[in-house]
Amino acid sequence: MIITCSVLSCCDSLTSQDGVEAKMTTAVVPGSPLPSQGDRNVYYILTDDFAYGSKLFPAGSMCFLKERMYLHSIACGTTSTRFMRVTMLEGHSIVTIEAEILQPVNEEEAVFLLAINTLNERLNCFLDRCSLEAAVKATVGQQVMVDLNQQLFTGTIRYIGKITKSPLSSSLCPSYFGVELQGDGEGRGHSDGTYIGSEYFKCKENCGLFLPLNKIRFIPALGGDPAREEPKPDVDEVVPVKVGDTIGFYLDDVFRQGIAMDVYKEGTQWFVKVCPEEEGPTDVFRDIPMDSVVKEGLLSPVFEPDMAPGSLRQLKRERSGSGEELESEKQSLDVNSMVQITLDKGNPVSGIIRWLGYLPRIEPKMAGVELDEEKGVTDGEWLGMRYFHCPPKRGLFVKLQSCQPDMRFQCVSSGLLDPSTCSRIDSPEVLANFPPLRNGTAVSVLQGRMRGIQGHCNSCYMDAALFSLFSCTSVLDSMLFKPSLPPDGHVQKILRDEIVNPLRRNGFVAANSVMHLRQQLTEKGQCSSFATSEKDPEEFLNLIMHHILGIEPLLKLQSGGQKEQECYCYQIFIDKQEELVVPNVQQLVEHSFLSSNLKLVEIPSCFIIQMPRFGKEYKMFSKIIPSLELDITDLLLDSPRECFVCGDVATQECSECFKDEMFAVTGMKQYCNSCCRQAHSHYRRKAHRLTKLHVPEEFQSRSLMDSPRIPRERMELFAVLCIETSHYVSFVKYGPEKENWLFFDSMADRHGDENGFNIPIVTLCPEVAKYLQLPVAALAMEQSRDMEGVAKRLFCDAYMYMYQSKKMALYK
Repeated sequence: MIITCSVLSCCDSLTSQDGVEAKMTTAVVPGSPLPSQGDRNVYYILTDDFAYGSKLFPAGSMCFLKERMYLHSIACGTTSTRFMRVTMLEGHSIVTIEAEILQPVNEEEAVFLLAINTLNERLNCFLDRCSLEAAVKATVGQQVMVDLNQQLFTGTIRYIGKITKSPLSSSLCPSYFGVELQGDGEGRGHSDGTYIGSEYFKCKENCGLFLPLNKIRFIPALGGDPAREEPKPDVDEVVPVKVGDTIGFYLDDVFRQGIAMDVYKEGTQWFVKVCPEEEGPTDVFRDIPMDSVVKEGLLSPVFEPDMAPGSLRQLKRERSGSGEELESEKQSLDVNSMVQITLDKGNPVSGIIRWLGYLPRIEPKMAGVELDEEKGVTDGEWLGMRYFHCPPKRGLFVKLQSCQPDMRFQCVSSGLLDPSTCSRIDSPEVLANFPPLRNGTAVSVLQGRMRGIQGHCNSCYMDAALFSLFSCTSVLDSMLFKPSLPPDGHVQKILRDEIVNPLRRNGFVAANSVMHLRQQLTEKGQCSSFATSEKDPEEFLNLIMHHILGIEPLLKLQSGGQKEQECYCYQIFIDKQEELVVPNVQQLVEHSFLSSNLKLVEIPSCFIIQMPRFGKEYKMFSKIIPSLELDITDLLLDSPRECFVCGDVATQECSECFKDEMFAVTGMKQYCNSCCRQAHSHYRRKAHRLTKLHVPEEFQSRSLMDSPRIPRERMELFAVLCIETSHYVSFVKYGPEKENWLFFDSMADRHGDENGFNIPIVTLCPEVAKYLQLPVAALAMEQSRDMEGVAKRLFCDAYMYMYQSKKMALYK
């Protein structure tokens, strides 16, 4: 009795202090929960708005109470079943809140939720258990997708934790993800891993970001088959029904069953978007109140009073048979097929199949579709497992039976229609702007038949150039967004909305979109043959860049101190070099610049180089090795250069030493004063004529002992246009590895005869890497006809190389 009184006394003092903990003596009632050994906080999130006096605490607000106080209150039986007295994390107010709108959050999850400032998004992240669990399990070094202005970019987690001191007495501090942006995201960050003077990780300037959970998309680990992997059950279940559950419900006084496609809340009422099984091959979605549905595990025969077991089995057999029949009719649909789906109220939407397979606990074959509009319910996840990637609210999982071939692309799919209808193939305009495709996304969107840009009427020169310039890089996106005069704005709009955005969004551009552009160029260029005749890529690029869009010339050159020259493409002119049997691009550029006494006035953002071949048949070299990086340091005018012997600042250049067989086969030959005297003391080199180099003032007093090395300026290869006789194709580098190459042919196949249409094809060609790694002598001996795959076309038929400087592309 004494013990019991001690506990009651203690509880009375606790509840009378308005949440302020009083000193007390620990006492235990037999059969009661033991008090906590520590003094931790228990955290909660509000699932609905709550008014307290003159204050309103919106849904998504977070609060806490002391664990020891809570357990003692339970022990003495004074804790109300309806209300809890908590301390708000924002503002630190002490409030009495209805328990039914409070959901517990463990501390590991609370720190990530607290970093999200928008309360509505915070609540959504809490309800999305899979994202929250992924955040808790995230590790440094993990690959993620970062949401920046509704565009997704690849990044790597470099830091997880707090970046500010907590002002709260609860000592709970928000946790952020320090991410290093990569690929096309480079330069879009705000730091180098430093925040308010403290360094949390290291990365390149403007490649680092500190982000809350809601800006991160977690990528599942590779190696597992998501279609076969069982989803993890939710531990803290907030609502009784989740996406993917089979449920029962009454509709028009008839009991039906279906699949939960979405669970959402309007005001205080929860709804389930259901796809009823009885609707047949077309998914017609119904919005049913949560309290009117029952999960599959709770269904019993009482819910199906008119269905005897035998008749129910018969119905299932009938459904299964009809499903197989319908599925056989859909065999022509595959990943990347363009389809239409009928939603509720008969509204059709179009999209692209990004995934096909079977989902857990669902019998029919399903399709994961990326919609053209935000009418979906997911970003490619189902029950916590990711099956494909797409922007939020663009993804939808439906029965394959519900997908119909997009009427706008019927003649693309299987050839069942008359080929003459191909003239009506159209690519819908895409008004939203999409980033270039990289890595796995490029493969999933672009690879396959009827991918890329469809060729028509000698258009291959333009198809190959456009695919190379825009599919996997943004270096010339200024062509799409540069303000233009009204007469030329129409050309820019066609290029952006009818060609580039559909290519990046859908992976396919129909022939009539390119023809639309060609017709406009015919008018602007005053050339009647642009829409019908075969041209060269440089003709097209000069016309659209200079005469139509008026973008700044890509190259500024100077020859022997004369006036600057400006151009968009650089043609290599050199005499036949006996020592260059199988040259690489670096050697050809250096020889050409030296023979013409040329220098680059500034670093270009894009360097387009035409190979030494004349007409469509004559080639100076039978093979040319692609240089994956082009070092332009020694080609720059008035830029500090390095002595190629000792590494000090160079003061003299010797063009005759460049050709001396005693020296390296690549690289300009420039010297510091000391090395120049030694090199030219040899009797063979005494007569060499030297050129004095300009040395910037800040480098004139530089010494090797106290200064860093002179930085090298390198550009990376992103595409190669090739021509064998009269047909252009292109190779595009879609990722950082040597194997990451795509091959594109806009007229690789044909359907039908003279009234038919061309089939563009994009294929992977990793075999290119094998030949890039061969010694020059071995590559020279390699017979072209014996080279694997399409590698022969890259090494033997190169016409135009395209390089980019991502650093300069940010400013031009």
